[in-house]
Amino acid sequence: MNRYIIRFSKEGYIKYTSHLDMLRLFKRAFKRSRILLEHSQGFNPHPKMGFAQPLSLGYTSKCELLEFETTKDFDPAEIKERLAGVMPEGVELLDCRKLESPVKSLASAVTEAEYEVVFPIPSNREKYAELIKSYLDQEQIIAEKRQKKTKKIVSVDIKGKIREMAVAAGDKLTLHMKLDSGSNSNLSPEQVIASFLTYTGLDVKRYDVEVERTKINFDSKLQF
Repeated sequence: MNRYIIRFSKEGYIKYTSHLDMLRLFKRAFKRSRILLEHSQGFNPHPKMGFAQPLSLGYTSKCELLEFETTKDFDPAEIKERLAGVMPEGVELLDCRKLESPVKSLASAVTEAEYEVVFPIPSNREKYAELIKSYLDQEQIIAEKRQKKTKKIVSVDIKGKIREMAVAAGDKLTLHMKLDSGSNSNLSPEQVIASFLTYTGLDVKRYDVEVERTKINFDSKLQF
């Protein structure tokens, strides 16, 4: 099996390209690079390609991971070189390697993701460290979530899904968050941001908050 992983960053205006459009972008890039992908079987075959974890629209990232299979064996360096020549501005290929792990898919092995969330206000590490401790010490941390089936907005307790939260270095208030991510348990940074702003009473508009994913972690020894 010729199975590979590409790690890439997503910066600038490309952050407004959706998950599905990013799949289409890479599909076209493989075609232009003359790298033939394996396809699934059945009436509607599709390329064996997928992201470890979808990235929300408007987020930047330093650690996006694309898993794919090719019809023949390639040197990972050659794959990276070919694709790099057709990538749009904002997408930088950082690494390519063969996936030798027996995991069914990267997506099935994801357990958590790390983010840097930047608020448009001056940083005061001591002050906000105390606020974060107070926020995390709540018996429950209530956030709103839209149910997939009914589309209703419900209140949920997200406290158990926040693994870490701390003030990071920076001139602006920057929070480092490590949150549950994956098929077993998943927490969107949006829920944490909304509940944190409500709790602290910070006068900040959501569209002024910047979010970057910095790492994806797995339940195995996989590290990228």
